[in-house]
Amino acid sequence: QHPEFGPPVDGPRGLFLLATDTAAGKTTVATGILALARSRGLSPLPFKPVETGAAPDPADALRLRAAAGREDIPLDLLCPHSFSLPVAPAQACQAVGLRLTSSSILASARRLAPHGDYLLVESAGGLLTPYSDDLTGADLAAAFGLPVLLISRNSLVTINHTSLALAELRRRHLPLTGVLLVCTSPEKTPDQEDNPRLLETLTGIRPLGVLPFLPLPTPENVAAALLTAIRPEILFP
Repeated sequence: QHPEFGPPVDGPRGLFLLATDTAAGKTTVATGILALARSRGLSPLPFKPVETGAAPDPADALRLRAAAGREDIPLDLLCPHSFSLPVAPAQACQAVGLRLTSSSILASARRLAPHGDYLLVESAGGLLTPYSDDLTGADLAAAFGLPVLLISRNSLVTINHTSLALAELRRRHLPLTGVLLVCTSPEKTPDQEDNPRLLETLTGIRPLGVLPFLPLPTPENVAAALLTAIRPEILFP
C-alpha cells in the first residue's frame, strides 16, 4: 500500500479494479489475476456489479467466471445487473426505472462472498463513471474498502488520464495497490517506453509494470504475462 493513500479497511481479501477510462484492459487483467488466484489454491470470486452493452449476455462477466473456474456460481450472483444498452450504468438503470445504491450493490456482494475466499471486483468504465446520480466507481471502491488496482492504457493519453485518476484517489484517501499500464494495441508508439518514468516524475507513483499486448489473451497467457510485470505478493499480500 502507498502510505499517502488511505489504509485498506478490514474486510474480505481481494482487489478492486478501477480504470482511467473504458476499454483500458480491466477485464483482461482480471482474467489473469483470477487464474493466478486459482494457481495459488484460492477460490476466487469475480464480481461485476453492473455490465452494460450485454447483447444479450454479459460477455465480460462470462469471461471472468470462466477464468475463475466458477461455473458452479449462477451468473446473476457474479453480475447482478446486466443491460443491453451500451451506456454508463446510471443511464442504463434510468432507462428501466432502477436506481442503484452502494448498499444494494454491497448486499449483492455479501450474497456472493460465502462461495469463495478472494473477491475481485471489476468496476464499469472509468474511475468516475456514474452508477447513479450520486454514485461513481470511486464511491463503490470506498464502500468496498478493498485495495485499488488502477488499470491504465499504455498510450499517448495515459500521462494525463493516470495523473488525474491518482489525484482523485489521493483526494478520496482510497487504498492503492498500484498502477498497471496495459498495451491494448499491437501498434507500438514512441511514448510507451517513457510513460512509466514520466508518471513517476509527475505523480510520485511508479507503475507496477506494463502488461504487453497479447494476441491471444487467455487467462493463462495473461497470468504468465502478469508474473513478468508484477510481483505476485502485491496482488496476494
